[in-house]
Amino acid sequence: MIQSRVEVTVRYAETDMMGIVYHANYLPWFEVGRTTLLKEIGVPYRRLEEAGFRLPVLEVAAKFLRPAVYDDTLEVTATVREKPLLRIRIDYEVRRGEELLATGNSLHAFVDLEGRPVRPPPWVAEMFNVAFGRPQPVPPAKSASSSSRK
Repeated sequence: MIQSRVEVTVRYAETDMMGIVYHANYLPWFEVGRTTLLKEIGVPYRRLEEAGFRLPVLEVAAKFLRPAVYDDTLEVTATVREKPLLRIRIDYEVRRGEELLATGNSLHAFVDLEGRPVRPPPWVAEMFNVAFGRPQPVPPAKSASSSSRK
């Protein structure tokens, strides 16, 4: 299992008229968690793209348990439980302190520039082998803007 944590702060623009985070705004936070996890194991998304690979979303799901509100500091945990072959599944948790606000997951495929499914490049497979081969202490949450991109 590989796990990463990152902090995001709810921006005013991410809330709706009820003062809570609009549900679709959790997906960019999932992306922040996913790209942070990949970068931490040595697979920065930019390098993957430069090598001619993409990771499009095949499926995404979210379950909302409690609302987040403006200026909350949230922790997004991204977890990969199995080494990827053609696909990679990432599970997510969004917490405010100890309180679990949302869970979710996304499924991605490794594809080439023409959109054909492919195995990850050898250097990516090696980084996952290394990451899965060593004990994974859960790192402390890193701070990131909720508008972070790949």
